[in-house]
Amino acid sequence: MNKAPTLLVGVDFGLPHFDAELEELGLLAETAGLKPVARVTCKRRAPDAALFIGSGKADEIKLLAEQMGVQEILFDQSLSPAQQRNLERHLGLPVNDRTLLILEIFAQRARSHEGKLQVELARLQYLSTRLVRRWSHLERQSGGIGMRGGPGETQIELDRRMIGDNIKRIKERLSKVKRQRNTQRRQRDRREAFSISLVGYTNAGKSTLFNALVKARAYAADQLFATLDTTTRQLYLGDIGRLISLSDTVGFIRDLPHGLIDAFQATLQEAVDADLLLHVVDFSSENHLNQIAEVQRVLKEIGAGDIPQVLVFNKLDAVAAECRPTVMQDSYELDGKPTPRVFLSAKDGEGLVVLRQLLADAVMTRYPTSVATHFPESHEADT
Repeated sequence: MNKAPTLLVGVDFGLPHFDAELEELGLLAETAGLKPVARVTCKRRAPDAALFIGSGKADEIKLLAEQMGVQEILFDQSLSPAQQRNLERHLGLPVNDRTLLILEIFAQRARSHEGKLQVELARLQYLSTRLVRRWSHLERQSGGIGMRGGPGETQIELDRRMIGDNIKRIKERLSKVKRQRNTQRRQRDRREAFSISLVGYTNAGKSTLFNALVKARAYAADQLFATLDTTTRQLYLGDIGRLISLSDTVGFIRDLPHGLIDAFQATLQEAVDADLLLHVVDFSSENHLNQIAEVQRVLKEIGAGDIPQVLVFNKLDAVAAECRPTVMQDSYELDGKPTPRVFLSAKDGEGLVVLRQLLADAVMTRYPTSVATHFPESHEADT
């Protein structure tokens, strides 16, 4: 399949997380099947109301796009519908933003019925704000002072109503999923079942850790958003003779579209309902501190900010020898609270014994007097 040559654009508004190399946007573009061939960055105090970047920079981008044979322009920030429309007219090329790019990746990767519903809801919510752009061919057939309406306006209203009806229908179907999850949660509480969710920035190695702990075959790859649908297995902790529930959830990312957070509420409910969060961090990434902060922000947004955490500094195998920790377990101050931290390599298995002991301690702290249920490790299964 031919990948569309794409020009990446980033605007520095003085925010600390600005990616001057547009590295993450490039990875996202490649994940979506695009081919970044050029990058442009600039500084502004505030977005230009009409073109986001200003007419001078837009002319520069247009010239570079022509020279490089670019077929699409991709912005690292979210554009308003008017800015997107104005840029397309000025540049003569399709213009998209980070929000739509993430939505497209999610649409490509969703596998479960629930995941597809959630992605479709987010895309419809995004599209509902872009009707003027998407239906620009529906011009008014008549108009003028004292006159309103026309075939174009009527068509737009029909499309808006159709999208609204679809959004309502999908929300109803997702609410049923949420009720089912709440029922399952109450059943787990009655059984004194301990639930753990893996959370973290995308590509931190959550699925690799999940597979290492439960000997599962969940899809894991060195790419952004390798896993979208929540996978749950039973994990047997031999030291205390208990089965616990372990869930692998979708990874977070900077500027995750709010529509996606809302749409994925049913899936992220696994994190909200968990007794403990394993916050997986790519210790080998130079950006890992900013990524921790972004995950914390999203957790608070979905109502999971107060759930106890264990920080898992993963990918120890990819860390230079001089940067390796002197101890495998310590405490880390997370949002002003001392939080248990363990260093490990999910890929090589180093540190997994320490993590399993931490999990056993957490279960016994929650249910100190419960009767242990002994199961052989071969009883790990889907839930």
